[in-house]
Amino acid sequence: MKNQVQSNVIVNLIRTVTMTLLSFVTFPYVCRVLGDSALGAYSWAAAFVYYFVVLAKVAIPNIAVRECVKVRDNPDELSTKVQEFFIIQAIATLLSFGLMTLLVFTIPALRERNTLIFILSINFLTNVLTFEWLFQAFEKHTYLAIRSIIIASIVDIIIFAVIRRPENVILYSFLVVLTSILTMLSNLIYLPKLLKLRKCRPYNFKQYIPILTTLLIIAFIGSLYDKTDTFILGLIDPSKSAVGSYTVGVKSIEIVLGIVMSLSAVFMPRAVYYQQKNDEKQFNNLNMYSGNITMIIVLPAIALATTLAVPITRVISGLTGYDDAGTILIVLASMMITFSVSNIIYTQVLIPQKRERLYLYVILGSVVLNVALSVLFGLVVMKDHPAIGVAIGTAVADLLMVATLIGLTWKNSKQIIFNLNTIKLVVLAGIIAVANIFIRQPIEQAFLKTMDYETAYMIEIVVIFLIDVVIYVVGLILSKEKFVRSLKLKR
Repeated sequence: MKNQVQSNVIVNLIRTVTMTLLSFVTFPYVCRVLGDSALGAYSWAAAFVYYFVVLAKVAIPNIAVRECVKVRDNPDELSTKVQEFFIIQAIATLLSFGLMTLLVFTIPALRERNTLIFILSINFLTNVLTFEWLFQAFEKHTYLAIRSIIIASIVDIIIFAVIRRPENVILYSFLVVLTSILTMLSNLIYLPKLLKLRKCRPYNFKQYIPILTTLLIIAFIGSLYDKTDTFILGLIDPSKSAVGSYTVGVKSIEIVLGIVMSLSAVFMPRAVYYQQKNDEKQFNNLNMYSGNITMIIVLPAIALATTLAVPITRVISGLTGYDDAGTILIVLASMMITFSVSNIIYTQVLIPQKRERLYLYVILGSVVLNVALSVLFGLVVMKDHPAIGVAIGTAVADLLMVATLIGLTWKNSKQIIFNLNTIKLVVLAGIIAVANIFIRQPIEQAFLKTMDYETAYMIEIVVIFLIDVVIYVVGLILSKEKFVRSLKLKR
């Protein structure tokens, strides 16, 4: 069982790292071609649509994974549950799309961006027919990895071929949605191999109403928490250039957050399985293992992001525009660990234990705090640099949120986070940060003597990253870090 989990983790890491590399190829190109205003307009429209896509999902993904894991060995029960979830989500999609359309045609600021908004809203259809949660319940991680990499590669090639100037932002939006369309088609072709959709018994929608209501509120509030900073910033800055800078800063941490989220796809079904079997030992061991891998990834990433913020954001965005992106990255770097820990507690502790309401209360308070701090710092404290102000408000709110979650789930979370192994990783990350501070300037100056800024930044990042990898790997081995030691024992 442990070997299967490790295999799934490796497959998901390969998938996420590959997708990250593909993103790093296309996103810098898009930043340069579209510019901060066009990219900001796209990001602002995407943030608005995201709220309604979340409503349309009705929190189906989380509950569906849990419920399908329970009955995946019973074809008739599984088929019934899949149909029930599909019907619920289809109805919610129609209602959500209708509400979004009403707002677009009644609010002038939204009406100005209606073309962008409606193109991005194609995601409504794809989310209904993708059934991604079913593939996660069956732990089809190899298929998901291969499919995602192929589709992302195809779309990236098209982006390079056709996106040439800021006016192509509409076309770029469609190509982003094309990824979802191809994913939907691929899953629909594969779906018959997992189950036969046939009505085996009467539907029972009432059983899901209490849990879906809670999870929907959590999901919507979570979307407010994730996207309100971008939306508020777009209202503060009519030009949307500040949104562009914020998007570049966030993009740098989204890479790591994407890896963490991909791990949840592996660990959540297994956590549900162990909790269902009342196997407390395996449940805790799994979450400690998940926390261990998460810390191995996020702690050195924070060290790298904070010490190389300017080169990283300049490589992504180019040398013109996006002026505050580097500072935003430094401010938001802490979210790599705060978000990751919150995600583990929610998906691998609270959901399997059916304690979702606890998370609801915490995130509700965090949204109110996030909005208040974002407005305070963005409009008042740092009105000349609103993007930095919003970033500070978001980072503080996220820190208080994870501290609250840890306190409320201390019995489980203390084992995940507070242990000797984590201390080793914190020390190693600190060594990397100090080393980068001392070696960055000499390396950068040496490269600038023979090449332009952008090339020098790119090579600087690669060289320092490789140095950091050597320091980190040697440190992991010498300190007998838990995960590395388990790999050596396995061999």
